[in-house]
Amino acid sequence: MKFQRPEVLVEIKELGHIVLYVRDLERSAGFYRDVLGWRQILPAPSSDGKLGDAPVAAFNASGGRTHHELLLIGVGEDAAAQPEGRRVGLYHFGLKVGTSDDELREALARVTESGTPLLGMSDHVVTHSLYIADPDGNEIELYVDVPGVDWESDAIDTPPRPLEL
Repeated sequence: MKFQRPEVLVEIKELGHIVLYVRDLERSAGFYRDVLGWRQILPAPSSDGKLGDAPVAAFNASGGRTHHELLLIGVGEDAAAQPEGRRVGLYHFGLKVGTSDDELREALARVTESGTPLLGMSDHVVTHSLYIADPDGNEIELYVDVPGVDWESDAIDTPPRPLEL
């Protein structure tokens, strides 16, 4: 089944960037830079790992397709926590980590080695996915597309299954 596109007022070309509020900017910048491998572009970290006076850090994925893809804004340790359970708002965001299960296994090894808790693993038919949380509890899906699956016609509405890597 191909999706029919109704006439729209604004056409989105791509997801540009994600902005997250974080409690401890240095801790979160270290997570996104050192565990997930984002390239920090602003500010350049000093040799002691300090980020400077501005309460922001900006990152690009490998290839850097735009000015920034992830921006962290430090709001301090006294900021309210993410509410648990059913709620309105961000559930997770997905980051493609490669094109094969071998690359997904490498990502799993790296996040496990870092002490990042694994929240779950799913076979979505069109993707194989790991779920983790950043230091502030923002859920992140690390995934690879399954080769040979046509997501538009084969499996977009198939319920997820347990994933075994």
